[in-house]
Amino acid sequence: MDATTQAFLAALIGAVVAGGAVLAWHLSDRQQHQTPVAEEPVVPVGVAAVLSVLRSSAVVVDDDDVVLKASAPAYSMGLVRGTALHSAELADLVHQVRRDGQIRETELLMARPGVPARHVTARVAPLGARLVLALVEDRTRERRVEAVRRDFVANVSHELKTPVGAIRLLSEAVHDAAGDPEAVKRFSNRMLTESDRLSRLVQQVIELSRLQGDEPLEQPMPVQLDEVIKVAVDTSAIDADSKRISIVVGGAPHLSVFGNEEQVTAAVANLVANAVSYSECDATVLVSTKADDDMVEISVVDQGIGIPAGEIDRIFERFYRVDPARHRSTGGTGLGLSIVKHVAATHGGEVRVWSVEGQGSTFTLTLPRYFPARGIQEDGR
Repeated sequence: MDATTQAFLAALIGAVVAGGAVLAWHLSDRQQHQTPVAEEPVVPVGVAAVLSVLRSSAVVVDDDDVVLKASAPAYSMGLVRGTALHSAELADLVHQVRRDGQIRETELLMARPGVPARHVTARVAPLGARLVLALVEDRTRERRVEAVRRDFVANVSHELKTPVGAIRLLSEAVHDAAGDPEAVKRFSNRMLTESDRLSRLVQQVIELSRLQGDEPLEQPMPVQLDEVIKVAVDTSAIDADSKRISIVVGGAPHLSVFGNEEQVTAAVANLVANAVSYSECDATVLVSTKADDDMVEISVVDQGIGIPAGEIDRIFERFYRVDPARHRSTGGTGLGLSIVKHVAATHGGEVRVWSVEGQGSTFTLTLPRYFPARGIQEDGR
């Protein structure tokens, strides 16, 4: 090969190499400056933002039943585990909505081992072409409140029937015994007893309904406990005298609490009345007060029948009676301790109980202490 040919081939190879380098540089530059194509988000951005602020439990499921997005409440409620729906009922509802595209709403009972069952409402709807959205609301508290209200109405109706029926029967007995003055007197006294019981029941139902409204106290005022205790003792004086029960008042005098005088008086009066009702004849009931930093304790101690250990947690329930027979005979309504509990809660206090069956009980009502504006502490000295 002559020199001319070799030079030509060398020039050609050089041109090819240079052209390849230029082409490679252009391709590299183009790749560096090319705007990357954004992948379409699995869950639309707007939907994800809305789900993040919902209080409801929200779950987004794709067409393969994979959970793509779930709110924190959905996990805490146990609706989602990993990337799958943990509730078979909810999964079945999602399948129905995916099949026909119709929005569905139903109520479910969510039950998990070791956790109380929850009543929930689930609303499931299609979200685009391939996604399904499930919104779940926990209705357990509403169901519990409804059950409590139904029980309350049923209990009130039952309790009202007893004195109303007794008054009717006694009035018929008085009518039939019109010619017997002794019988008329005896039946009339019984009618007075039942009418008093009916009046107390209605008054306590009204008081309890007002306390259960969870409304703040209207114009709370300083309440002198000496006067409250005096009224409470006077209210039970007749019943105490009939059983020869001594009501002893002690503790620190001149203490005040901040709240509603009528409600505080009702609470203390109910505690004293219970102590008298459950004490045997010739017993002693002690009412004492004590200041403890910013709180005041009013304790009522009796020497009565006491409360079985298994029933202490239930004594503040409405219409619950430790000894129904005794309560019936004394005209009790079973609402007294419920009123005490709600008064304590309304005033930012609490009520505690200590009891030994056969030895007696001690109820302690704790309420916020009131200090006079002049800054002098009331320490009872």
